Amino acid sequence: MGAVDAAAAIDPSVPPSGTGCVECLALGGWWFHLRRCAACGHVGCCDSSPAQHAQGHAGATGHPVIRSFEPGESWFWDYTREQAVAGPELAPPAHHPLDQPAPGPRGRVPADWRSRLH
Repeated sequence: MGAVDAAAAIDPSVPPSGTGCVECLALGGWWFHLRRCAACGHVGCCDSSPAQHAQGHAGATGHPVIRSFEPGESWFWDYTREQAVAGPELAPPAHHPLDQPAPGPRGRVPADWRSRLH
């Protein structure tokens, strides 16, 4: 991915794609933490998760900026620059449901999940 202006890579009007990692939910996987694409709202799993779907989405689409989708976190990350960037308030919701566990989703996280993190 080439360098893109972080502000141009953020669309604050787009809501998140759902409450969990799109690919993990479809494929029966699990995640550690969730990240939201700041351009299109795609929710993917973090770089510590086994499948790293948020970073895969960024590479496949050219959408380099993500925002944490965890309660109490509002930071943005630019995969192109490999650094934190500033960003505006995004369309709600700002995080996954409070009753949703991390790691998640409930019932799919293996007992040895810590040993499977990146």
